Amino acid sequence: MSLKLGVPSKGRLMDKTFDWFEKRGIHLSRTGSDREYAGAVEGIDGVSLVLLSAGEVPRELAAGRIHLGVTGTDLLQERLPLWEQQIDEIAPLGFGQADLILAVPRAWVDVETLDDLDAAAAAFRAHHGHRLRIATKYHRLVREFLRAGGVADYMLVDSQGATEGTVKNETAEAVADITSTGETLRANHLKLLSDGVILRSQATLWRSRVASFSASEREALERFLDLVT
Repeated sequence: MSLKLGVPSKGRLMDKTFDWFEKRGIHLSRTGSDREYAGAVEGIDGVSLVLLSAGEVPRELAAGRIHLGVTGTDLLQERLPLWEQQIDEIAPLGFGQADLILAVPRAWVDVETLDDLDAAAAAFRAHHGHRLRIATKYHRLVREFLRAGGVADYMLVDSQGATEGTVKNETAEAVADITSTGETLRANHLKLLSDGVILRSQATLWRSRVASFSASEREALERFLDLVT
């Protein structure tokens, strides 16, 4: 048996994850073609590599099918309501930084805070007869944030791509999405609320609290943690 480490299977996130481990003496590599999700680990015994999409890593950690995994804070907290009971954070990796934010049209000059948004949402419903729509793919995190901020009279509409364009396309009045530079927001004439940062996210190494560890896997975990922390 070996310790299973799940990492993103493609793109810059995979490359940066491989680089991060390489600097700590653990060489990860993809084996076979780009269509094969197979990998190898060198530099430490008793650890095997599992290549997954970043969105699959939280599920596999919570199910205990992998012991360790790399994914963004945003994906993990959105997909696992009880994540603190299931997962431990080992280390932020220092890349993949992005903020989950709430943004409204720049033309809404009187809306700068969550309190302003709550008032605007109530006025919008009174005028239009339906609730103000906020486009997002982060339903749980956004709903909890708005509840804590006292915002009512809104509805979340699902957006799995080009979320910032939903206001221009008139399928939403506001958006909650991940941004790293804010350029896409500005290009779509949107502005961040002054208290509208929902979550600051980055790629992070996590450990499953529910996975089973054999004696040899616990030994491998100790060697692994000595190298990466």
